[in-house]
Amino acid sequence: MMTDYQRIAAAIGYIQANFREQPTLEQIAAQAHWSPFHFQRKFQEWAGVSPKKFLQYVSIEHAKSLLQQQLSVADATHATGLSGTSRLHDLFVTLEAMTPGEYRQGGAALTISYSFGDSRFGPYLVASTPKGICHLHFADDADLALAELHQQWPQAALLAQARPEHAQVARFFAREFQPADRLHLHLKGTDFQLKVWESLLHIPEGRLTTYSGLATGAGFESAVRAVGTAIGANPVGYLIPCHRVIRQGGELGQYRWGVTRKAALMGWEAAQTTALVEAK
Repeated sequence: MMTDYQRIAAAIGYIQANFREQPTLEQIAAQAHWSPFHFQRKFQEWAGVSPKKFLQYVSIEHAKSLLQQQLSVADATHATGLSGTSRLHDLFVTLEAMTPGEYRQGGAALTISYSFGDSRFGPYLVASTPKGICHLHFADDADLALAELHQQWPQAALLAQARPEHAQVARFFAREFQPADRLHLHLKGTDFQLKVWESLLHIPEGRLTTYSGLATGAGFESAVRAVGTAIGANPVGYLIPCHRVIRQGGELGQYRWGVTRKAALMGWEAAQTTALVEAK
């Protein structure tokens, strides 16, 4: 039995692969195994826009137009009419590095709590230490996701329990984040990786940058390939928005949790941001 997201994802994958042919509603709906009428309604509920409008958001030409709009965080906030309740990442995410000892020992003496959740982009596994979120992966296969968590923290004690910060993540996915919900991340990475991940936090919602653009902004303009590797190693999906980095020509590039999910994230964010602008 396919979930709504799996049906939507199939449609988005089809849109992404065929946007140059501008497929009809009937063609796209067939990928989701829904009637055109039912698909149009369900897609509108999921994305907030019609499939036709979403097709524009995942096209290369739209990606190129976003790349040309190199807005600062302040400009993006003003343009979308966001205020103190903004979701812009750099306003409410605090990133803290593991100690060298914790890094070397793979989490020895650490207790990591984990739980599973569901989002409009599919199921996910979130995990945290007493200092904050250390892991957030989309989890299409729960057993595999848990194995990946154990592999990342081989010496830590893993405890299956939901923590208050896990509820914050759920509210974030549901766009019910409040100003008091400041998220703390407790991450294991090299100094280089942490600098790259911190730079990702400054890409506003609904905007994109390139691998070379991010490398330059992070002060590593001569290390684009290494920056790309660090982006791919991001341990906290969605909260650290690595999905907002694409190739210079507008192509999406790779994504740890699948290119279709990357297109869904980008298109959905573009739809929400555009709706805020149009509502002004």
